[in-house]
Amino acid sequence: MSAPAASGTSPLPILLLLLSVTTGLVDAVSVLGLGKVFTANMTGNIVFLGFAVVGTPGFRVLPAVAALLSFLTGALIAGRLGRTFAGRPMRHWLLTAALFETALFWIAAAVAAGFDVGTQAPPAALYAIIALTGFAMGFRNATVRQMKVPDLTTTVLTLTLTGLAADSGLAGGANTNARRRMASVAAIFLGAALGAVMVMQSGLVLPLVVVGALVLAGTAFCALHPASTAPVAA
Repeated sequence: MSAPAASGTSPLPILLLLLSVTTGLVDAVSVLGLGKVFTANMTGNIVFLGFAVVGTPGFRVLPAVAALLSFLTGALIAGRLGRTFAGRPMRHWLLTAALFETALFWIAAAVAAGFDVGTQAPPAALYAIIALTGFAMGFRNATVRQMKVPDLTTTVLTLTLTGLAADSGLAGGANTNARRRMASVAAIFLGAALGAVMVMQSGLVLPLVVVGALVLAGTAFCALHPASTAPVAA
């Protein structure tokens, strides 16, 4: 299944770049605020889990496992939900996904109001934030995957950077999607930098609120575009 008009005048590339910014924000919240765990980047999370299982100081097994399980659950539900929207206008699918994701981030922000980053307490709040943000990012990744927009996964940059170099003029390539690839890298970098500043200066509540607001506002703007009335392809 894929979203219609994923190129040309479609608003999807702009929306996905905005979502890439929020990925950097979420990674800043999880890595800097939740004790060295990723809830958006599962490649990094698997690496952290590998460190943890052999007893490397500063890394813990349970937070990494909680992030992985919540991410997979979110992806599973998004995959099933996306299939129910086949043949319906894309804006219905996007707005439903955005409302669900935003609700998760704002609930996480409410939980974070009672969480102390320095002491990582209370533990219940720690795992609630991990589960909520991991679930939201798994849901996001599965939704974006079904849209099938080239070089805009919103979370993973390894293949993006590989393509940027391998398809460049220096490698004898045609610089395929070079601007889009560079924009994707810049978006996650920007989000991580802004998220780090927010976490260090004000804690976890502000960046989580901002993430939810950006997801909702960006998707609503995208839904107003005429291309979003086209049906989702099965």
